[in-house]
This record gives sequence, structure tokens and C-alpha cells, in this order.
Amino acid sequence: MPDRRFWLRAALATPLAPLLPACSSPLPVSLTATTSSAAQSMLNESAAAHGLASFKKIDDLSVSYDGEWRALIGKFEPALVDPNFRGKSEERLLLREGLVAQSHRGTDGRKQVLRRAVAGSPGEVRVWFDGEEARDPERRRAAALVADSYALFLLGPMLLVDRPLVMELAEVEWVNEHACDVLRVHLAPGLGFSRTDRIALFIDRKERLLRRVRFPLDELQSAPDAIGEVEMHDHMTLHGVRWPTRFYQRLVRPIRLPLHDWHVIGLDVNRGFSAADVSGVEFAGTARAPATPLAKRPAN
Repeated sequence: MPDRRFWLRAALATPLAPLLPACSSPLPVSLTATTSSAAQSMLNESAAAHGLASFKKIDDLSVSYDGEWRALIGKFEPALVDPNFRGKSEERLLLREGLVAQSHRGTDGRKQVLRRAVAGSPGEVRVWFDGEEARDPERRRAAALVADSYALFLLGPMLLVDRPLVMELAEVEWVNEHACDVLRVHLAPGLGFSRTDRIALFIDRKERLLRRVRFPLDELQSAPDAIGEVEMHDHMTLHGVRWPTRFYQRLVRPIRLPLHDWHVIGLDVNRGFSAADVSGVEFAGTARAPATPLAKRPAN
């Protein structure tokens, strides 16, 4: 009898349309040429609900993650998923400089990523595996996509509110128990090295928190029309910001498939590290120590 890998490969090779519900579109297929005032207001309200005023006072951010990959998920696109190098991770963000640095540890060793935004372009990325730099396009492209996506999942509308965007409001959809307004967004540049992306933000109607992001996975060469989504849960208020602390990722297209569960286990702001402290094969200076565990913090 064929095993699950057979069915996964078969699904990825199957025409996409029959695998999707006829009544829904997984991602926006069209956008108006200009942003509607209702869409801009929605994004502004969500950013404020997440604590935009306090967020703007943060210069650097340190986050610790831990997570679990679902079985077999690394088989069809190992460069993007990379589960043997991505278990626990430490992430450092210099928000005003558009710099994200990640230190991943897994069963096969250590992976270090430096992702730098460059205005009007897809930006730059460097990747090291156990201290040796990877120069092939596949692994660099995958690392850029992961770095950009993680920043979006954690920071949501606060990351987007000052960017020039084309946006429009779509239908209301439910994310678990939350009724959400769907905000269609055209990103240019897109996530990773994509020139443009169209994503969907699911903003709940009660608290205006971002509950889900749906996005293309164009870096998946084995399934170039693949679409994924991440749900955000267990928001916690720290430093005046409401951070999601638990994340669940699934593949939506070509098949619905659970991918990854992960959560924030530590978070610090304004340690005072510099770009030089996070630009090498390991963190240095005030960026070196893990983020303070959430369990050790006083109740907020």
C-alpha cells in the first residue's frame, strides 16, 4: 500500500483547483489601484490595538522560540522547512534598521541568518550552517522568506502600518471563535525575495487583533502555487504591546496539511545591541544571552 509520502507527492502534482472549496478564494485575486479609507482605518485600528504607540519606543527586540514540526513535512521542501536545523531559536530585531538576525538550533547543528531590508528592493540575506556560509540561491531564498514571515507573524499590523500599501476590505470570515474582517494587502516588495505578494490579514471584529495571516509560498519550487496560513493565539501584554505567543501554521493549497506549531518562550526589548553584535556567525555583546523567559516575568 502506498505510504503517506506517496499521497503527499501525488497531491502536490495534482491540478490545484479541484482541491479547493468552490465557494472560497484562498488569496485575493484582485485589488483596486488605490487603498480604500475603510481598509486603511482597519489597519490603523489593528496596529493601535496591538500597542503601536508603545511599539514605536522599541529600538531592539529579542525573542526566543521553541516549536515542533509535523511528521514528513521536511520531505517535500527541505530548504524551506529545514526542521533539523530549526528547533529552538533566538531572534534579534533592530526595528529602525530593518534588520532581523536568527540563531536556530536543531538535531543537525546550528543555523545563523542575517536578513537586512533595503528600500525599494527585496533586500539582502546571509546564511551560515555550523559557521559555514551557504551561497546557493535555494537556501538563501528560503532563509529570507522565513525571516520576513516570522517578523510579520509576530508584529502584524505594527510592521505594515507605515509602509505604502494597496489594501481593500473583503468578506467576514471566522478564525476559530473570532469573527474577522479580511484585509487584502498588496506588498511590494513581497516576502523574501518576491517582487510582490498578495496576502490576507484576518482582523477580529471585537478586539481588532490579528488572528490569521494567509500568504503565498512562492519559494516552494515543488509547488509554486502553494499557499500557507498562520494563526496567532495567546496574546500577552508586555512593554505596552500585545504580542501573540503561540502560532500554528498549515498548508492551505494544494492540500490542507498541518506544518508547524511554535511559541514564544522569552522576550526582551531595548537591550542596546548593535548591528555588529548580530551580523556574524553567532550573536555577540548584549545580543548574546537568551531572551528572558516569559515565566519569570511579573504579572502584567
